[in-house]
Amino acid sequence: MRLNVTQYPILATQYNNKVNSMSTITLAHGSGGKLTHELIKKMILKGYGNPVLNRLTDSAIIELIKGRRFAFTTDSFVVKPVIFKGGDIGKLAVCGTVNDLAVSGATPLYISCSFIIEEGLSEKLLNRFIGSIKKEAATAGVKVVTGDTKVVEKGSCDKIFINTSGIGVVKYKRDLSVNRIKPGDKIVINGTIADHGAAVMLARNDLGFKDGPESDCASLNRLILTVLRKCSNVKFMRDPTRGGVAAVMNEIAEGASFGIRLFEDEIPLDNGTASFCEILGIDPLQMGNEGKVIVVIEAREADKALRLMKKDPLGRKAAIIGEVTREYKGRVVLKTKVGGERIVDMPVLEALPRIC
Repeated sequence: MRLNVTQYPILATQYNNKVNSMSTITLAHGSGGKLTHELIKKMILKGYGNPVLNRLTDSAIIELIKGRRFAFTTDSFVVKPVIFKGGDIGKLAVCGTVNDLAVSGATPLYISCSFIIEEGLSEKLLNRFIGSIKKEAATAGVKVVTGDTKVVEKGSCDKIFINTSGIGVVKYKRDLSVNRIKPGDKIVINGTIADHGAAVMLARNDLGFKDGPESDCASLNRLILTVLRKCSNVKFMRDPTRGGVAAVMNEIAEGASFGIRLFEDEIPLDNGTASFCEILGIDPLQMGNEGKVIVVIEAREADKALRLMKKDPLGRKAAIIGEVTREYKGRVVLKTKVGGERIVDMPVLEALPRIC
């Protein structure tokens, strides 16, 4: 989190200047937070940006056939460790790509799957990941239709890295864009936050938690498409993966003529995950998720979207967690349980690298 200049002016200035002056790539550049966005905007878009890429959406929306829109997305998975409570890198690879297509208003159809395998990986472990991919693809209703396999020397990667790309047909007629968001809109999420980040951290480090949180890793396309099919005024959707809810909210509010107010009392949080975050001093709003979708929707349809989510097994703990407001232009503010307010900043440094 960026240090608050009003509280610690000298320390904050030195710290923030150091972050801004980094000339080499750090793990924080892959966090999904401030440094990730700076890397994309200052280097990648500058290098080969174009009107489609510059939108920075989860999937590129392209018209391959006149009158028919398709969504195309790609993602790479380097999670450490490759197995965690609630899933593994194979399941994660399918869920991540399916969800990126779904939040773009598309019905996922086909995905690719490419392996970069470290020399020495056991066939037993590889078979597990292949089985997870097969099972999750069937659950999501997509087919793996192409791929690639490379093997690198021992020490050149961490057991296995997986890249997946996906394509789907966009059936939701309205654009899902931050440009459609207005004051009064409500913010809905389909369940508890921070579970995936907590599960990966526990799997990576022996922290003495016997019954720790389980990852929320899941394909959300059916839940998402049900909401889109039955609600006509969904403005925007995003899955809060790296950087968590805090990153998504700040992406929406950045440079906008409105602000966002979140309500701490309304944000679903598993008791085990809450205890884990409190003990380690981690803000759950900045922890990654792999089975959650944030929906910005017109106020009059928010309760309807909530009811639809709650009917789905992946949305039983759905909640309206915030609203778009004329106040706090360009900022995200959390109304705390004790009645105060605090600014929710875009994450800067990486609390937990390689969660996906």
